[in-house]
Amino acid sequence: MISIKSPREIEIMRRGGKITSSVLSTLLETAKAGMSLRELDRLAERGIRERGGTPTFKGYNGFPASICASVNETVVHGIPGDYVLKDGDLLSIDIGTTFEGYVSDTAATIGIGNIPEAAKRLMRVTQESLMFGIAAMQKGNRVSDIGNAVQRHAESNGYGVVRALVGHGVGRKMHEEPQVPNFGEPGRGLILRPGLCLAIEPMITEGTWEVQTLTDGWTVVTTDGKLAAHFEHTIALTEDGPRILTLREILEHDDVARYRPKEEIAA
Repeated sequence: MISIKSPREIEIMRRGGKITSSVLSTLLETAKAGMSLRELDRLAERGIRERGGTPTFKGYNGFPASICASVNETVVHGIPGDYVLKDGDLLSIDIGTTFEGYVSDTAATIGIGNIPEAAKRLMRVTQESLMFGIAAMQKGNRVSDIGNAVQRHAESNGYGVVRALVGHGVGRKMHEEPQVPNFGEPGRGLILRPGLCLAIEPMITEGTWEVQTLTDGWTVVTTDGKLAAHFEHTIALTEDGPRILTLREILEHDDVARYRPKEEIAA
């Protein structure tokens, strides 16, 4: 069932989203060579709880940590353990907060120390793909328009778009309907209307879009061992367009209009 949120519910999610984005900003600023993923996880849990939230991921279907920490060829769901970050790593952090009964979910990828230009380009295009997807989240569009916008930008830059994992509705639960694939033909699926809250999360790869899950049952890696990047925001659709609820104010902007097709803006 599709859950349409009231302005009051969206405001609660916005407040929770500020907790999530603030803690993620801290993790991105803190992560450096010589630091273990377990240290980042502890910092995340402490930061969420100190701000009045609860780590959504911890215990979710048995997941043992407060963040997913995915390095290099790991696409998503990496369990933060004893791995120590080193210069040149690509690190994706996915984090969720439950605040007053509502969930916000966000992710970002950064480079540790000096990383190759090719890795920087992968991160940039993945983040741009997210913004193109958010810009397609307009009243009257359909859910597949979001994934189509993501896919067109990523593939036009020579990258793969993961098919096995998708974005999702978010609210009282972390995973609500509808599913939001990052690929597909436009003009299909649910008609978007104000009050809909989605977690849009492109997972983009240097090589093939095919992935596999490791024996721990969580960690998803590229089958060819090439790099992956992951960016995600929780977004509410309002009468005025998409509103990013997990914006990292210092590092980002929410000018989604420049990512929309010019003919849509003119209309």
